Amino acid sequence: VKRAAEEINAAGGGNGKMIEVLTSDPASNWPLYAQVSKQMLQQEKVAALFGCWTSVSRKSVLPVVEQNDGLLFYPLHFEGEENSKNVVYLNSPPASSVLPAVKYLMSGDGVSAKRFYMLGSDYVWPRTINKLLKGYFKTKGVAESSWSEQYVPLGFSNFQTQVNQIRSFADKGGGQPVVLLTVVGSSIPDFFREFINQGIKATDVPVLALDAVAADLEGLDTAPLVGHLNCWAYLQAAAGPKNKEFLGNWASYVKKNKVPFKPDVAIDPMASTYDGVHLWAAAAKKAGSFAVPEVRKAFAGLTFDGPSGYKLKMTAENNYVWRGVFIGSVNESQGLDILWQAKGTPKPVTFSPY
Repeated sequence: VKRAAEEINAAGGGNGKMIEVLTSDPASNWPLYAQVSKQMLQQEKVAALFGCWTSVSRKSVLPVVEQNDGLLFYPLHFEGEENSKNVVYLNSPPASSVLPAVKYLMSGDGVSAKRFYMLGSDYVWPRTINKLLKGYFKTKGVAESSWSEQYVPLGFSNFQTQVNQIRSFADKGGGQPVVLLTVVGSSIPDFFREFINQGIKATDVPVLALDAVAADLEGLDTAPLVGHLNCWAYLQAAAGPKNKEFLGNWASYVKKNKVPFKPDVAIDPMASTYDGVHLWAAAAKKAGSFAVPEVRKAFAGLTFDGPSGYKLKMTAENNYVWRGVFIGSVNESQGLDILWQAKGTPKPVTFSPY
């Protein structure tokens, strides 16, 4: 947010005013998200909110922005099944992200996956994603005996039992098994450490880690993890001048401001938040106002050439942003190579038929 605001201010600001960024850290305390957002809107009179990581934190803020007619720009891919005029959904719902990745795994270009072990953290995003996937599998003739669904508490770290269960699931036969991983946060590297410990390779049981980003790979020996996958609307390896500029500016910003982040690592939620700040500023400029009702009216027809290389756009239909998607493959250098990417920006599906 600060990096994007700095760019906008350097170009003259928004509607003749400099953008001021106020920050808070709800520390993954979901009720605190609601409290902080209420304070930001009612006391600080902010023009827009940017943030929330989990869907639970977004849903904690949702009634606050609706009651106060605020705007929340949400940068994470998510489960869909929601459509509020007070939320701009910057990232991809399942039809634009999860399903293309699973279709790829099921195809001959992928691994012709036939069996699916779904392992997630126990909250709304993984449970909804897996509910949609089970509906999708049924339409593809995948028998219920060909999938398993398991959940662990948030922050779970010891995956020995779960990886043993994955090994047993794979040994049953019946076609190529894959893991559809929706654990979040510190559970992601902890899961991969156990996969390494048990010597399971992507050529044996590929993992599609839907929430994994390059930062989750820091500190891991990724040589044994080569070939495992993720799926996001931005990957650092995206081609094009916009991404080159974005990465260069980020490295300079980290060095100049001594912020505690790696200058050579950029992840989707960073890029999506950056996109969101620029979309908000463009809408405010188009509206000639920072008032939420006027800014909201200005969303229709907005476009932004983001670092992903796609031309993002918004329509009058809802506040879902149209964007492309990438499937990444873990490499030996704690990074992700682009294995596949969408040809364009599909229309976002707000409520899944599955």
